[in-house]
Amino acid sequence: MSDTTTSNIRTIDGVELPAAGTWAIDVSHSSVNFKVKHLGVASTRGRFDKFEGTVEIGENPADTKVNVSVDTASVDTHDGTRDEHLRSADFFDVANHPAMTFRSTGVSGTGDSWTLDGDLTIAGVTQPVSLDVEFEGVATSPWGSTSAGFAASTTVNREEFGLTWNTALAAGGFLVGKNVLIELEVELVKQ
Repeated sequence: MSDTTTSNIRTIDGVELPAAGTWAIDVSHSSVNFKVKHLGVASTRGRFDKFEGTVEIGENPADTKVNVSVDTASVDTHDGTRDEHLRSADFFDVANHPAMTFRSTGVSGTGDSWTLDGDLTIAGVTQPVSLDVEFEGVATSPWGSTSAGFAASTTVNREEFGLTWNTALAAGGFLVGKNVLIELEVELVKQ
């Protein structure tokens, strides 16, 4: 493995990657979004407005560690009544579980495409998940800070996390789909 390093980006085996070190999520330039089927015919989209996290990028990219916490009360689906239901014990139970967390357990991949494995905890239930991650580059702002961009996604079965509330439909099927697509756009700032 050949390695050429500048202060904020490095090349490993011909691929540019962010420099090793601590990077923090820039919340104002990042998003945590989700999508789930409604009535089996359309999708409802939502997001979480409050979250934080750090990424410890390893000298060897496989040694990278990711820790993220999402404020479940910050859920926003553009429908206040639905958001209150999502905050209730039927779903996120924010009174007892104010945050969902992700802790990485492994990183693998090459080039711009990576897999980030980790433990996702929602409403007190932890399950392993794998996120497909794309590295989108490194840039320096006009103010001198360095940022790295990533896009990531995974699909989880909400019932595996104990979020089993649903209503059967008269014509068959259910009100809320089981599978939830999670989509992340993340800008990290080098610390």
